[in-house]
This record gives sequence, structure tokens and C-alpha cells, in this order.
Amino acid sequence: MRRKRRQRRRKQRLLVLAVIALLAVGIFAGVWWMIAHRGKDKGVDAPDVLASPHTKEIMVMGVDPRTDDTGRSDTLFVVSLDEEAKRASILSIPRDTRVEMEQGAYEKINHAYAYGGQEYAQQVLERLLGAKIDGYVIVNIRAFEKMIDAVGGVDIDVEKRMYYEDPWDEDGGLVIDLYPGEQHLDGKQAMEYVRFRDEEGDIGRIARQQKFMKALLARVTSPEVVPHLSQIVRELGSIIETDMEIGDMAHFAALLPDIKGNGVESALLPGKPAWWQETSYWLPDIKEARRLLASQMGAAMTPPIKERADRDAALYAEKLPQGLADVDGMMRVAAPGVVSGETNGASHGAVKPENIRVKVLNCSGIKGAAAKSADVLRDRGFVIDNEDVGNGRTRDLQETTFTVPKGTEPLFGNLPFPCVIRTGDDDTAVLEIGKDYNDA
Repeated sequence: MRRKRRQRRRKQRLLVLAVIALLAVGIFAGVWWMIAHRGKDKGVDAPDVLASPHTKEIMVMGVDPRTDDTGRSDTLFVVSLDEEAKRASILSIPRDTRVEMEQGAYEKINHAYAYGGQEYAQQVLERLLGAKIDGYVIVNIRAFEKMIDAVGGVDIDVEKRMYYEDPWDEDGGLVIDLYPGEQHLDGKQAMEYVRFRDEEGDIGRIARQQKFMKALLARVTSPEVVPHLSQIVRELGSIIETDMEIGDMAHFAALLPDIKGNGVESALLPGKPAWWQETSYWLPDIKEARRLLASQMGAAMTPPIKERADRDAALYAEKLPQGLADVDGMMRVAAPGVVSGETNGASHGAVKPENIRVKVLNCSGIKGAAAKSADVLRDRGFVIDNEDVGNGRTRDLQETTFTVPKGTEPLFGNLPFPCVIRTGDDDTAVLEIGKDYNDA
């Protein structure tokens, strides 16, 4: 009996280390995979696939499960872990990244998890990056606050005033209220920080997430975490899914202080924003993305890898759809031999989306309509201050209308909801959302 108790205690200690590793690198940068097999290759025989004997590539996903479906990956990044150099690198993948799914269909990469779970999401990511993924970590983002509170919060320098209020948010109302400066954030405040979206859209949010991950790593490797170990085990043991073994994670936990000391390189998947059929996308620069990942892995861009990157990039450009537009309103046409950077047609004059002030008023009573519409417009390049998003004077407006400055009408076309465009004399565009609104 005593032997079994000792074994249970030993497993608990390993689990403590595992959870710490997952907290610091599961949300932050993944956990170590296949440490027991270091020195061996990854079993990648294809000469055109990125691989390095010194690093392991971990796919880390923050998943938002729904009551009626699997959910989508709200956060996605790849961590390259180098045990010899005791370093880690992060490559963040925007959730709007346009990628090839099955049978030549193209979708946003955050749909992959909903279509086929972790395995399918990993296949799509490997095809995009031309690299082998060695393991995965999936974190339920709804448990985020609990995870941060379990380690006693984090210290972070909030870069600016962050205020946003949406009484119609799906979770019963959302208020983000943070002031600039160095401060200690609890779980609720941390969630506000990483959820806040401004005129930079998802790209700005990714930058804040990367900054937050580094702050979390500093916290988890600090002596203050030790008294919270029992609490961490009790509260967090069941909210992380991974294919890692406890022994491997415990080994990696011992490397965290060195990784923190050596610094963590963070990067965004190279690409640019675009718009097509009422939907925003991130168009990856495939060749540059693979060069960047090779650098993070310490891998060589061999001739076969370069040739595959050239082929994949050319095919991606061919498959871009007719009518694709970037956020400046430049129309793009996908055709054989036409690369994505070429244009067909002219821009909508000298005025660009960022030159126009936009107000978004919810006059429908539909919860979240103003916030969602503002995010759609921000993704198209319009600059919308949080103070210009709110409720209108009524909740009974039947028809959604967009009153825009004269001469700018083409910039407001193809919205993902029914809308009547009207020309006004003011320099400010005003969107008034009516009961005909939907975001499907």
C-alpha cells in the first residue's frame, strides 16, 4: 500500500511539472516532444520537406468549443524547440489564413479543426508550411482565466488605453477596461488584454498574445509559482489535450529557465490581408513563410525545398479567386501565370479606407452586431475607434443602412450582411444596423 502511495505521489510530482510546462509553453510555446529520441531524425524521407535533427515542431491550438459542434481554433501557432541550444521560436498563424482544404477547396485555416479535429488541422498546417509537425497541444480557451489565476496572474506592460463595451456579447456582455502601464493582471484582466482588438484587427491581437506568452513564461519560471502547485494540479489537470508523455514533459520543464534566459523569437506568418465575397482573409507568402520557418528550425533551404516552395506559391496564386481585393481596394484577378501581387484594374481613387472615419451603431437589438460589424470593417482597413462603436437611439430599425461620404461608395461594397448604401454630405461614414442584419 505504501509503495502504491509513493508511486501516486511520484506521478503527482511529474504531473505538477507537466502542467507547469503546459502552462508556460502549452499556451505559450508548446511542450517538449520525443525527448527520449533526441539525436534521431524525424522519419521525414521526402527531400522537399523542412526538417532539422535539432528541433521539434509543436502545433499549439487554442480551441473554443461550442455546445453544438467541435468549435474552431481561435489561436494557432507553431513552436520550434531546440534542446541543444535551449531556445524556442514561435510562428503565429492568423486564423483567417486562406489555405487549401480537401479536393482543392480553400477555406480559413481555423475551420480545419471543425472539419476534422486535430489530425486534419495538423495535415493542413503541414501542407501550408512544407514541414513535419512532431506533436500537438490543444488548450480550451474557455479555461484561460482559471489557468492564469492558478499561477497567480502575470505582470505585463499594457501599451495603451484599452476600453471596449459590448452588452450584446454572446457570453452575457463584454467589458474591456485596462489602463496603460506596467501592472499585474489576474485571469479576467488577462483575458481582456488578449481579446482586445483595435484598428490592427487580428494581426494586432496576435502581437499582444505573443507579448503575453513571454510574460506568462516569466511568471511560470518564477519562485512564486511553487506554493501554487497543488492548486494548479487540482484545477488544470483536465483542460489540456496533448500527445506528449508525462516523462517527456517533465524533462522539458527543467529546460524552461534556460529557454527564458535565452529569449524566445516570435514571428507572424508572412503575408497580407485581403477581401473576397464579403469575407476577410490573410494571404500567406508561401516562399517567405518557409524561409522564416527554416531559419527558426535551423534547417537548410535545399534546392528541392526551394523548388517545392516555388511550385506551391505559383499554384496558390493560380487558385486566387476572381474579384479578390486587398484592404486598399485594389482588385486582383487570379489567372494562370498571374502572381498575387499583380493588379487588374484601378484603386477606388486616392481615398483609402484608413482615411475615412467610421461609426457603427447597433439599432437592431441583436447582441454583438455592432462589435462584429466593426471587426469586419477593421479587417478591410477602416480605422474605427472603440468610442465610435455602440448602440443607436433605437433597437427597432428594420433596414441596415450605411451613409458614406460622396465618392467613396465602392469602398463599402460586398458587405457580409444586407445593407443599403446611401451618400451623405459628411466626412464620416455611419453604419446603422437594422433587424435585417446577419453575420452568416
